[in-house]
Amino acid sequence: MAFPRFLNDRRLLFMAGFGFLAGLPLSLSGFTLRQWLSEGSVSLAAIGLTANIGLAYSLKFLWAPLLDQRLWLGRRRGWLLLIQPLMALACLAMAFSDAAVAPGRVIAAAAALAFFSASQDIAIDAWRIETFAPAQQGAAMAVYVWAYRLAMLVAGAGVIASADVIGWRGALLIPAGLMALGVLVTWFAPEPVVVARTVAGGFAVRFATAVVDPLREFIGRSGAFLILGYVMLFKLGEAMAGVMLAPFYRALGFDRAAVAVASGPFTLAATIVGIGLGGWLIARVGLARALLWTGFIQMLAMALYVALAYSAGNKPLLYTTVIAEAFAEGLADAAFITYLSGLCAAAYTATQFALLTSLAAVALRTIGGVSGFVAQALGWKLFYALTTFASLPAMLLMLVILRRHPPEQRSDPG
Repeated sequence: MAFPRFLNDRRLLFMAGFGFLAGLPLSLSGFTLRQWLSEGSVSLAAIGLTANIGLAYSLKFLWAPLLDQRLWLGRRRGWLLLIQPLMALACLAMAFSDAAVAPGRVIAAAAALAFFSASQDIAIDAWRIETFAPAQQGAAMAVYVWAYRLAMLVAGAGVIASADVIGWRGALLIPAGLMALGVLVTWFAPEPVVVARTVAGGFAVRFATAVVDPLREFIGRSGAFLILGYVMLFKLGEAMAGVMLAPFYRALGFDRAAVAVASGPFTLAATIVGIGLGGWLIARVGLARALLWTGFIQMLAMALYVALAYSAGNKPLLYTTVIAEAFAEGLADAAFITYLSGLCAAAYTATQFALLTSLAAVALRTIGGVSGFVAQALGWKLFYALTTFASLPAMLLMLVILRRHPPEQRSDPG
């Protein structure tokens, strides 16, 4: 199938719809939630702990084999039609809670939303892989990412800005309604025609095949634990800084409108440009150098948060900081994701990539959860100075890895 002709494929419309549905919950259970809680005078320690509700995204591979079981409308559409109404109900529960009066209810609803969202991701990823041919996966993924980012904009900056006009309840009812409409996307989407494999021994054997075998293969490689340490520490500074941004902005005197602009389309554009230039840099200087250069660029961008801590209420510096950090994050992620992709053995590509990306989120979902306690103890200036240098351990590990196990020279045992 020629590429221009493929762009007319109606399945891409469903891919965009699924991408939009996947992107809505991430901001709602992340930055938007923390912005709401910070306005409700919830403690920094409690706000920091909300990072742990995203553990579902890191651990979703544990129940992914369950979603390979067939339901009445198929393995993919059947599960999606079960999960999506529950996701909408969780968002509805958030809307009818009050962060100032009962923050526990808000956080519980957000945790449920994150769990259902992670489960939806499993089914959507499977639908994409089974629906599109290998040569079409790149275009399908591009459509998915664009729609995903648009949804994050709606659920992040859009909801925060709307809360100024119609209040938090009204603002949260908008994404809840969009999630409910997601059932229509799933209903009309085609079910992939795939012959399901029957694995003798039930769930235990399926789990071993899907999770244990790929992990055993990876751990058996030379330098595996150094690499895993780097993967888990790579996003440490970003994780600690990101979890505290909403209360940080509020403490500096920025209102909802300023926060909405800061987390809006300019940040999205900076991330996309960063990812694009990151790909160019890899081709230009090689993956090894790109990993180092982009890592240090991200550290420099993080230092702007320290300058912002000394400049309360300075909106131009706020916008400069978030745009620079988003650009640097996109730049670093391009090299990091390329590196992770190259680590996957051919026999276990999908599973090992899922496991590696799950490990990469461990810092955000665990250490990121105690960032509130750290910020409360140190104050904003020292806290953001600490996050600037928090990625140094990962950079030092990368220097060792590049010397002993350079990515271009690693043989693939798969």
